[in-house]
Amino acid sequence: MEADVSDMRHELQSRDSLWRRIQLECQQLHKELLKIKEYKDMQEIQIMHQSSCVQLTEQLENKNTELLLFAESQEHQEEELKKIRNHVYQEEQSHCSEKERMKTEISDLTEELHHKEITIATIMEKASLLERQLKMELETKHKLLTEQQLLEFRYQVIKSENTHLKEMV
Repeated sequence: MEADVSDMRHELQSRDSLWRRIQLECQQLHKELLKIKEYKDMQEIQIMHQSSCVQLTEQLENKNTELLLFAESQEHQEEELKKIRNHVYQEEQSHCSEKERMKTEISDLTEELHHKEITIATIMEKASLLERQLKMELETKHKLLTEQQLLEFRYQVIKSENTHLKEMV
């Protein structure tokens, strides 16, 4: 009987250890989720910066128009205008490629986040199941211990009665 109780304690300890590991893993996944959310916030800031880049690009285009008007009178300014146009084009190309890269990265991160959310849900479901099993086992063990104590009490009563009867005989 003591071996069974010892086995039950050992099993409870191993399940408790498993539960702690699951909780630790949940905490780690939660930290990763927070990092992903921070990264997403950073991307929103970058999108706002891109918006200002669009405004700056529009301003540059307005300047280009002004330079074109002035370039009719001076050839030197025409060469400057070509340089500015090339720079704007390169910046737009760079901006477009960066934008595509960020879209891909956001998509990848969103997919990774989705997988991690599924993993968290699965772990939480398993943890809940383990908790229910553990509670059921604890209830069963409690009932067994109560029955054992009752049997021991009855045994003592019978033993006492036997002793009393022996003395009477």
